[in-house]
Amino acid sequence: MSVVRNTEISASSEKGFEDAVNKGIKRFSKTIDKVEGAWIKEQKVVVTDGKVSEYRVTMKVSFVLKD
Repeated sequence: MSVVRNTEISASSEKGFEDAVNKGIKRFSKTIDKVEGAWIKEQKVVVTDGKVSEYRVTMKVSFVLKD
């Protein structure tokens, strides 16, 4: 039987939301094994001088706990 844990993380990108998600998952996967999936909880942008300068996501990432 597997036990799965959910942890909330945030990530950002200057390119877009998809890039922020990919960066967050990639970095999380360096620390945690057996990442199963993620749920995007929130998306925000930072506006500088009237233009979007940064895309931010908050997500809940699921991973299987080691036996």
